[in-house]
Amino acid sequence: MADAPGKRPDAPAGEQVTVSSRSDRFATWFDALEARHLSRLTFVEVRRGVQALSSLYVERRSRLRARASLEGRGKRAAFALYYAPLHFLLARAVVRDLAPAGPPPRRIVDIGCGTGPAGAAWAIEAGAGCEVLGVDRSGWAVDEARWNYRALDVHGRAYRGDLACADLPGRGGGVIVAFTVNELEAEARNHLLQGLLAAARRGGRILILEPISGRAVPWWRSWSEAFRTAGGRDDRWRIPVVLPDRLRLLDRAAGLDHRELTARSLWLPPS
Repeated sequence: MADAPGKRPDAPAGEQVTVSSRSDRFATWFDALEARHLSRLTFVEVRRGVQALSSLYVERRSRLRARASLEGRGKRAAFALYYAPLHFLLARAVVRDLAPAGPPPRRIVDIGCGTGPAGAAWAIEAGAGCEVLGVDRSGWAVDEARWNYRALDVHGRAYRGDLACADLPGRGGGVIVAFTVNELEAEARNHLLQGLLAAARRGGRILILEPISGRAVPWWRSWSEAFRTAGGRDDRWRIPVVLPDRLRLLDRAAGLDHRELTARSLWLPPS
């Protein structure tokens, strides 16, 4: 399994993320996801869920605050079987590029964890002894995150809670917020930002992941300025991937193309 550093427009091309190795934890997990969700719904039902979610993310992002992305079995299955693996691969590649400097975190808090893929990816890269604590507003997502931690052999817990007021670790810890900040109201978003900056001052590492499109993240400029002022960085990512067969079929059937994963990130090392 080749390492896969992130590929930024101003950086040398990274190696491909290859997920076909049967010894890879991702591949084993994805097989388990298939068995779990395709035993409940047909491929066509999941594909329709992917299309509905894609429409929400691209065209009607304001509805995400009402958790419209988790309404109905089809969208839930699509979120768990389609988007979660993509988020895992993306987070893993970004963490491999940004996080190796310094000792790995012993504890990672995943704010707005969804079904848990981003925090789990970082915890796996951090190695044995790292635990992940996921927090989300959806009870269904929390249950799925707990299942995913077990399936990925990650030491993790998840609970329902207020995303803006979660207890954030300092020295020896990390915080990841993946595709979540958009779901917060302005006051809660600002409260979370101040909490993240304070966690970094206490010695924590902070990673934010969001869509690469600037229209999707109108608050990004102010967050970027705050992170860079505190010693952080702002990056864009284009990461080539080779997806598992079922994930590639879902991608094509839904009219999407994820041969390359894209995102923007904010990274703040310990102060």
